[in-house]
Amino acid sequence: MAEATEKALKLMERKDAAYIVTPNPEIVMLSRQDPNLLSAVNHASIVLPDGIGIVKGAKILGTPLKEKIPGIEFAETLFSLMAKRRMSVFLLGAKPQVAEEAARHLKERFKGLNVVGTNDGYFTDDAPVIEKINEASPDLLLVCLGAPKQELWMQKNAPLLEVGLMAGLGGSMDVFACVAERAPESWRKLNLEWLYRLKEDPSRAGRMMNLPKFGFAVVGKRLFGKK
Repeated sequence: MAEATEKALKLMERKDAAYIVTPNPEIVMLSRQDPNLLSAVNHASIVLPDGIGIVKGAKILGTPLKEKIPGIEFAETLFSLMAKRRMSVFLLGAKPQVAEEAARHLKERFKGLNVVGTNDGYFTDDAPVIEKINEASPDLLLVCLGAPKQELWMQKNAPLLEVGLMAGLGGSMDVFACVAERAPESWRKLNLEWLYRLKEDPSRAGRMMNLPKFGFAVVGKRLFGKK
């Protein structure tokens, strides 16, 4: 976490619209099917192991990672550091009014953090949104459009954006706005946050099929060297 946030702060200083992705097994499996998403993930300046499956898979393949870094916890740690430096963030994504509510909560929680703009994720034309973001020129652009849309959006629009850094963080905006809750800490400690989400939202069952597929892919690579 310390290494990731330190690198993020340095990237913000460069103002070249670098971006962060937070792959979990689902995003990895989508990347195996979608060359454009694979390119977006591989060209990110920071790639965070968001799920325990990524950490376990890396260990099995002999390329161990230091720790799991949930995207929302990364953002909270980064916001705390940014608040001390009075840095700025723009919130992009979620349903109408959610980003505004997230902004209110973040400003209360992280005194000194400057929220310079918001925009919901229900837009079809990128141009007005990009113009709005560039006028604010934030140190950090939080992009919560859901995978794979947010990863593709960041890679596509990076050359047009005047921001320090972007981070694709899916449903984090809803949590910051207090319209959704994370799994209880007891579930998180057991690395069962995915199971808690499934319990709360059974419609995710289809997406969860990527977990065993990911496991089989890792084992196949380890045993047989398959791509």
